[in-house]
Amino acid sequence: MKQNKGINISLPQVKKIKAILVDDEESARDVLQNLLLRFCPEVELLAKCENITAAVEAIEKEQPDLVFLDIEMPNYAGYEIVNFFKQINFDIIFVTAYNQYAVRAFEIAAVDYLLKPIDIQRLKNAVARVVQHRDMEQQAQRLSLLGSTLQHKQMENIAISDKGQQHILPLEHIIAIEAQESYCIIHTAARQHIVSKNLKHFEKLLEPLPRFIRVHKSWIINKQFLQHYSKSELTIQLSNGIVSKLSKYKKSEFEAAILV
Repeated sequence: MKQNKGINISLPQVKKIKAILVDDEESARDVLQNLLLRFCPEVELLAKCENITAAVEAIEKEQPDLVFLDIEMPNYAGYEIVNFFKQINFDIIFVTAYNQYAVRAFEIAAVDYLLKPIDIQRLKNAVARVVQHRDMEQQAQRLSLLGSTLQHKQMENIAISDKGQQHILPLEHIIAIEAQESYCIIHTAARQHIVSKNLKHFEKLLEPLPRFIRVHKSWIINKQFLQHYSKSELTIQLSNGIVSKLSKYKKSEFEAAILV
């Protein structure tokens, strides 16, 4: 009788993500450490730091893949870490208490963030993005944009991803944003950018800027590029030959906005 020979199947090892955690509050450090241990086994926590100075030393020593970084700390804000390195060659996930303006700044700069108290699913999703796609290109620019927006409380640029390429786009260059199914086309004089965000995302992001107006379910326009509009055809002529639709439900709101 033949004996079955055992077959050894070696499963691929999941590469560990080396991480450092930076927060000035000990309780916050402990909470995030416990969440990582329970829900993100792919993360290997190498060090916990209470300020930027200690974090810089730990990063230089450990060479982590990922840094969880509190945005509000004494002496240096989290985004100022960019000033301590010639090149940022690690991913950053910012951690912050809820602040509506800070959240908008993170969205503007296209950096990942977690709100305290930390949502477990959002934590797992943020870590998964690091595992799936580590993107170091233009990281310093995104961090600089974040710092500028938080410091000056002014929106002047936005970070977008177009076909895998990162762009820092001046808001003053945006003529209109057009919804196309699950993505948007950002129209500028130089080119069109295709972005995998819906129009609601940009409407919320640009809400503080009165020059951007939602005029249709598929259109946000920059009124600075307005040339003329047709009341009968419900269309808006913009620079660069761009023609936006005007919803009859948005008509009175649009007319009031362009008179300001």
